[in-house]
Amino acid sequence: MSTEKLYLAMGCFWGVEKAAKLLPGVHNTEVGYMGGHAENPTYTQVCTGLTGHAETVELEIDSDQIDTALQFFFENHDPTQVDGQGNDLGTQYRSVIFTSTKAAYEAALKWRQQAQEKLTAAGYGPVTTTIYGPNELPAFWPAEEYHQDYLAKNPGGYCPVHATGIKCG
Repeated sequence: MSTEKLYLAMGCFWGVEKAAKLLPGVHNTEVGYMGGHAENPTYTQVCTGLTGHAETVELEIDSDQIDTALQFFFENHDPTQVDGQGNDLGTQYRSVIFTSTKAAYEAALKWRQQAQEKLTAAGYGPVTTTIYGPNELPAFWPAEEYHQDYLAKNPGGYCPVHATGIKCG
């Protein structure tokens, strides 16, 4: 079975990582930062919104489970909210998919279109999700150790999911 990397930015990375670990075919997760201009940014720097990075979860996933992960992405946050999720506001919480293969990129485009159709029917506005292909994949900078598996280490931690209620599958 071949694996690949898929990077999902959909709000606070703590909750995304906890949920993504349960997806079929996911072998490993790591939280970090992508899509900005500073090298090896810190959480404090990213939270200023000045580095341009998004809180991102790196998935090492079986290639045949990419569709499952993309469905999870669009069903478990509000991809129509600009630069934030719920009360978590700022560019670091924006909706982004970073793909490492052409097949994953094409699948992400398909899922975004399907999500847009469902969201429009439910009364939502345009999907704001940016999708990066493998030829434009920016560096992934791992977050500080205390952010890794944060909710597993801090069961009372808070990081809600801001799903719209649509089903894409």
